[in-house]
Amino acid sequence: LQARATQLETSNANLNKLVADLTKQIERIESKVGTSGVPIPAAPVAAPAAKKEESDDDDFDMFSDDDEVDAKPKETMAQRLKRECAEKKCAEDAEKLKSKKSLKSNVILDIKPWDDETDMAEMEKAVRAIKMDGLLWGSCQLIEIGYGIHKLRMSTCIVDELVGLYDLEDNICALEDYVQSVDTVSHNKI
Repeated sequence: LQARATQLETSNANLNKLVADLTKQIERIESKVGTSGVPIPAAPVAAPAAKKEESDDDDFDMFSDDDEVDAKPKETMAQRLKRECAEKKCAEDAEKLKSKKSLKSNVILDIKPWDDETDMAEMEKAVRAIKMDGLLWGSCQLIEIGYGIHKLRMSTCIVDELVGLYDLEDNICALEDYVQSVDTVSHNKI
């Protein structure tokens, strides 16, 4: 019974040491991974310096199982899982970028002036001066409304994610010296 108790105590001490070592390894891995769950790339491990051996042609064995040449550190299970997780995340991000197409629209706007005395060339310059990411101005033509009053019909190409059509109309209507109103004639997805 006494021998069994000492054997259990020894086994218990070994298990406690193993648990402590594993806890330290987990803490090290968690510190490398960080709170975001994305692995933080560690500095590459430097390969041990190759030992210079004396060149003896007599003892060269081409089929030998030389352990010194294959002395690469083995990858632990946690390191392998971390590496595979990072590779999978990179592959998913690359796939998202490939599959994500930027949707564009062709929009034709009617921009109406206040009266027949409004300088249409200046109004066109002011409208074209509106700059937004994803906005490309196209052709412009004057269309007669009646009684000598003309309106500008301008085409534009917008990237739907970057340019809101209502924001664009608000920016044009903000040119109060020239613009009375803006109407959307057509809005076609490209």
